[in-house]
Amino acid sequence: MIKILLFAQLQEESGHEQIESDKKEISVADLIDWLHQHYTLPSLSNAMIAINETFATEQDIVKEGDTIAFIPPVSGG
Repeated sequence: MIKILLFAQLQEESGHEQIESDKKEISVADLIDWLHQHYTLPSLSNAMIAINETFATEQDIVKEGDTIAFIPPVSGG
């Protein structure tokens, strides 16, 4: 099982703060494709990615027990 954390706009778009999936040994790019198929997440393509609190790329592999976070850009004043 992997835990997917969504922040800011992604939470609003999906209606979820967290999603669990039985996916394992999957690339971040494939996980993003899966998320696009199951949720409406237009902000996902601009999000920073972290696996277990370490920044990651779409080529990195998500393994059983990992936590992956998608953090969209935010602005404030």
